[in-house]
Amino acid sequence: MRIEVIDEYSQAGHLLHIGSCIGAFARGRTRSEALAKVPGEVARYRRWLGMPFDREEAMDIRIVQEKASDLQIEDADSDVLFEGERSPLAPAEYQRLKALALKAAADFLLLYDAVPEKDRTFLPQRKTFYGEVPRTAEEMYRHTRSVNAYYFGEIGVPADNEGDILTCRAAGFAQLEAQPGFLDKGVVLGSYGEAWSLRKVCRRFVWHDTIHAKAMYRMAVRLWGKDALPDPFRFSL
Repeated sequence: MRIEVIDEYSQAGHLLHIGSCIGAFARGRTRSEALAKVPGEVARYRRWLGMPFDREEAMDIRIVQEKASDLQIEDADSDVLFEGERSPLAPAEYQRLKALALKAAADFLLLYDAVPEKDRTFLPQRKTFYGEVPRTAEEMYRHTRSVNAYYFGEIGVPADNEGDILTCRAAGFAQLEAQPGFLDKGVVLGSYGEAWSLRKVCRRFVWHDTIHAKAMYRMAVRLWGKDALPDPFRFSL
């Protein structure tokens, strides 16, 4: 199985985006450390989507794009645009990417709703590039939902963060689809000169949901145990 990855890196670490698994990623202080995590992330992603996976099948992992960054890669900051994200979308592919973004939102909401005490945490306070790191399930949920208006706005789509994470994301896609020729959107420059495309928006939704769902799941498992929670993203083997 050939796996193509995009390496976004800084002096502090590497963030490997797995091209064929939209929104999947692996991080490490070194490239080797991040690469070693790719097979496990591919397996998790395929479990998430209910796809068959042969653990014995060898993976040919190839880096197809590299981007040096001044961002805090170690805290999952990112601005890379994949070379494959530049072209317009065909209707069928758009529907597939939209379905992934909506599934990620629905699964995030499922996990959040199941957390028994949403303001309980044992995590220490820590600052990162966007402020205080979310520590409770409630804070993680609100932070993850809050990028809806931001991501859609980067490609010129008016959206808000009203309602739950699934409702506002679905409303954002409806606003997008109301724009004539929305599938022909090319690359646009958004905030801070960052390049965006519709493909990137969909990928970033899945990626961002996965990051914070993993943090929420791990924290909640330590507090209440695996039996108390669903595992929609399939973080547990």
